[in-house]
Amino acid sequence: MKKPIIAIMYDFDKTLCTRDMQEYTFIPSIGMEPVDFWRHTHEVATEEIMDSILTYMYCMVEKMRQKNTPLTRESLVACGKDIEYHPGVEGWFERINRYAEEAGVEVEHYVLSSGLKEIIEGTSIAKYFKRIYACEFLYKDGQAYWPKMAVNYTNKTQFVYRINKGVLDINNDVDLNVSRPDNEKRVFFSNMIYIGDGLTDVPCMKLVKQSGGHSIAIYHPGEAQKAAPLLKHERVDWMFEADYSEGSELDCTMKLLLQNLAYYNKLKGINEQQKKDF
Repeated sequence: MKKPIIAIMYDFDKTLCTRDMQEYTFIPSIGMEPVDFWRHTHEVATEEIMDSILTYMYCMVEKMRQKNTPLTRESLVACGKDIEYHPGVEGWFERINRYAEEAGVEVEHYVLSSGLKEIIEGTSIAKYFKRIYACEFLYKDGQAYWPKMAVNYTNKTQFVYRINKGVLDINNDVDLNVSRPDNEKRVFFSNMIYIGDGLTDVPCMKLVKQSGGHSIAIYHPGEAQKAAPLLKHERVDWMFEADYSEGSELDCTMKLLLQNLAYYNKLKGINEQQKKDF
C-alpha cells in the first residue's frame, strides 16, 4: 500500500535561519548595515507606492549597479554557504524523515519564502526540499535584470494549493484551478504542517489550520511574546522556541504529530476500503 504523504512547509528567514538571508553576506558586500538597507527599501517602496518584495529585489540590483558589479546567480548562490541556522536544523530533515518512515508515512519538505531562491539553493539544507518556492531573478547575459518570481505574504497561499493538488510547476495555472474531488488530491490538507515565525506567515498558517492541517509558530529565545498573538488568535496550534534539536519541544511535538497522522491515515484507509467492499 502506498504510504500517505505528509507535507511540511517552512518559511525560511528567521524560521530555519536566524535572520533575513540577505543580511549574512549580500548586504555587507554592498557596504551597508542591514538596518540601513531595509530602511532604504522601505523608503523606496513608500515613495514609489511599490510592493515591498519587488522593492527589495530592485534595490539589490540597483546597489550592485552602483558598485559597477553585476548581480549574478552564482554570486547569490554563494551567499547560501554563510547562512546560520537555528539549533538542530541541519540534522532535522534526516531525523524527521527516518521517524516518518518508521511510523508508516512519507514526509516531503517544502520552502515557501519571500527570500531568494538562489540563496536558499546554496545552503547545506537545500537538498532536502522537494520544492523551493521563493523569489527569483531572471538573468540576461549572466546578470539579474528582472524578477522571475516574487513571493509576498498573501500569494504564498497558492503554493499550499499547488502542494495539495500536486501541481508543483509554477507556470501551470490550468491544472491548479481545475476542480477535483478531495480524494483525488495528492496531499490532503489534513496531512499538511506549516512552520513560520510571524505575522507574514499568517495567511498560510490560517489556511492550513482552518483546512484541517496544523500550523506551528517559531520564536527566537526570549521572544515568545512575539508569537503569542498567533496562538491567542488561533492562527496556529502551537508555538515553540526555534530549536530543532533532537528532544526539543518542537522535535517531540513533530514526532507525536507524525505518529498521530500515521494512525489517522491508517484508519481512513480502512474506512475507504470498507466502503468499496460494501
